[in-house]
Amino acid sequence: MKLQATLQYVLLASLLFMASCSGDDAIITPTASNPTTPDPDVVVLADEVEIYDADKIDNSLTLAVVNGNDSAFLVDKTGEKVHEFNFPNRLGNDFEILPDGRLLGIFKDESATITFGGFGGIVRIMDFEGNIEWEYTLSDNNFVLHHDVEMLPNGNVLLLVWERIDEVIAEAQGSTSPGDIYPEKLMEINPTTNTVVWEWRSFDHIIQDNDPAYPNYGIVSQNPHLIHVNYTLQANGDIMHANGFDYDEAKDVIYLSVNFYGEVWVIDHSTTTAEAASNSGGNYGKGGDLLYRFGNPLAYGNTFGEVRSDSNHYPNLLKNGVPGEGNILLYMNGKTTGASKILELEMPQNFSLTPDTDNEPNLVWSYAHPDLFSSKISGAVRLKNGNTLICEGDFGFWEVTPDQEIVWRYNGGDGAGFWRCYNYNSDDPAISNLGL
Repeated sequence: MKLQATLQYVLLASLLFMASCSGDDAIITPTASNPTTPDPDVVVLADEVEIYDADKIDNSLTLAVVNGNDSAFLVDKTGEKVHEFNFPNRLGNDFEILPDGRLLGIFKDESATITFGGFGGIVRIMDFEGNIEWEYTLSDNNFVLHHDVEMLPNGNVLLLVWERIDEVIAEAQGSTSPGDIYPEKLMEINPTTNTVVWEWRSFDHIIQDNDPAYPNYGIVSQNPHLIHVNYTLQANGDIMHANGFDYDEAKDVIYLSVNFYGEVWVIDHSTTTAEAASNSGGNYGKGGDLLYRFGNPLAYGNTFGEVRSDSNHYPNLLKNGVPGEGNILLYMNGKTTGASKILELEMPQNFSLTPDTDNEPNLVWSYAHPDLFSSKISGAVRLKNGNTLICEGDFGFWEVTPDQEIVWRYNGGDGAGFWRCYNYNSDDPAISNLGL
């Protein structure tokens, strides 16, 4: 792929320009180690890009997915927008370039009746010009698609759904939330036939310890495979607020981030829909019960294990030969502490949840910085050179080395709101098929 200017050329030109300027004219930014101290060695390009160490930057493209907006764009490390995608509808939220160059995204139904943050309702596959090749809508009084979408290796599309449970039904199952509740559901759609080929409902796997007169009563801490339906009580009924998932083909499981629980849930995708509604069947023998969960052991009454997550987004399973393959990158928002953190967690070879035990995965790597904080959205991806590309939703993007050195930042400006970023190399089929 041919870019109009290489990173090295633009950096050299910028350095020569700065050397010729007086001290008052030179543009400087805070250093990585001390953000309050100006450092003339940091180069700013186009008022957006900060280059700390050009030799350590992964010279690839970043897909900037703008939260709830009608556009997304590919940007290189010089800050040049290589291509911009414009849509007739606002995103709601996810959008990515498929390996064959087609586009996959979830969009907002502007007439939706379920409108929690991150609602969508419409999923589309488009060609590079934005022409719709396939569209599926689920948006009514009882269901709405939201947040995330992924194409599975079999060509089907995995979707996240809010499902309305009427207050009477919810209360009869032991819910103490006021009014209707909206727990999570996963759906797999065959885009050729538009049929639902698999689904999993969180409401089929709940437990409550409020009243033994109601169903699903039990000791929460002794049933870690079940979901405490009253862990969070929300006046609007959005009791879980899952916001992202990733699929593990090797293990045939789904990692689902559940923001209000501060957890990631692991769900067996090998089940049939009938098995997914039960607690038996599938490759792991547990049906649709949680195979594993991590981030916040207090969500299932477990006082063992470190609480690492304080709101979270994007459980990104590292794949395709990048360093750390098989681990999960998780953006911990830090909503209550005011400090975000990136966690790299080692997934266990065998999923195990045992009461009164530290079930948390091993921490492999983490990154935090006094300037890194976004209470919502956000995520992180691993680059081929081992660096980590971070999407700080309210700011922009950071590239940091395994040694936690900042080498590059992209400032989205006032009002920046990035749902996620994805990384593409020039030899990736997703990019080479675009013919840029």
